[in-house]
Amino acid sequence: MVVDDERANLVLMERLLRSDGYAHLIMVQDPRQVMDIYGEEQVDLVLLDIQMPYLDGFQVMEQFAALDDPLVPPILVLTAQASREYMLRALNVGARDFIGKPFDRAEVLARVRNMLDVQLAHRMTHNQKDVLEQMVRERTEEIRNTRLQVVQRLGRAAEYRDNETGYHILRMSHTSELIARHLGWNAAECERMLHASPMHDVGKIGIPDHILLKPGKLSPEEWRIMQTHTTIGGDILGGDESELLYLAREIALSHHEKWDGSGYPLGLEGDNIPMSGRIVALADVFDALTSERPYKKAWTVPDALDLIREGSGQHFDPNLTAIFFKLVPQILEIRDRFAEPPPLDLDEV
Repeated sequence: MVVDDERANLVLMERLLRSDGYAHLIMVQDPRQVMDIYGEEQVDLVLLDIQMPYLDGFQVMEQFAALDDPLVPPILVLTAQASREYMLRALNVGARDFIGKPFDRAEVLARVRNMLDVQLAHRMTHNQKDVLEQMVRERTEEIRNTRLQVVQRLGRAAEYRDNETGYHILRMSHTSELIARHLGWNAAECERMLHASPMHDVGKIGIPDHILLKPGKLSPEEWRIMQTHTTIGGDILGGDESELLYLAREIALSHHEKWDGSGYPLGLEGDNIPMSGRIVALADVFDALTSERPYKKAWTVPDALDLIREGSGQHFDPNLTAIFFKLVPQILEIRDRFAEPPPLDLDEV
């Protein structure tokens, strides 16, 4: 782009540049049009006069500087005002080079060529930076997805040990996320809850089968061993600094604590129980009660809600319980959305 209020100077510069093989030239006589044209055209170099009506060259350079554009084109000042004062001011405002008029043809072409080479290198570096940033984003997303796959499979491993189904995990995790959202957790925190809560019982991997799968009542010693699934889960999920696994470990350790302090493994009471554990306790108990298992029939929804109501202030956080009851219609929608499939009829296979 060549900017000069004298048409004769524009004609001269156009001929000079075309004679050296430059074809994509934009000649601007009114400096007020420079920004509009720049917004529409990819400009790699600006040859700029200083003394012009409406806007002088310094004001045009200030407009370019105000764009805060990482690829703003270099500016070569061509002016009859060749004093040292003008030169220093131009260089300080944003010019990359300065040539006084009348100028030497060969010198102008050499400086134009050099400045275009520098701008081309600058563009290539910038584009490479974009490519590298995109690669980093893709790799970060890949690592995130891999971590999610690992934790989801950990959750499934615990399900298989306990004769539970993936549908229970889907229901309780979506219910936990729903409660967290209505508590005011942000989108990222709710997403972590959705993916961390399925690992709440991962510690059951370490419980012997004769205890975990026992159909009858556990002895005091068996119950003590059964309770260790919380700390086993904490050990399995510990040692990683990611926010997802930190939350999963917190839930594994605290979802059997009770509001009145009678829970396990630490006997935490009230607000000392992490909020995540209090949320998952509600979601997990409700779905466990209303789900059929080989060793029990499903409770009705009213009976399950009565138990939760009775447990408010004892087993469950009373404030969370109030929120839970407000969300019952949405929780039941989650229950229907992830309902257990009907058993397979072998006669139809």
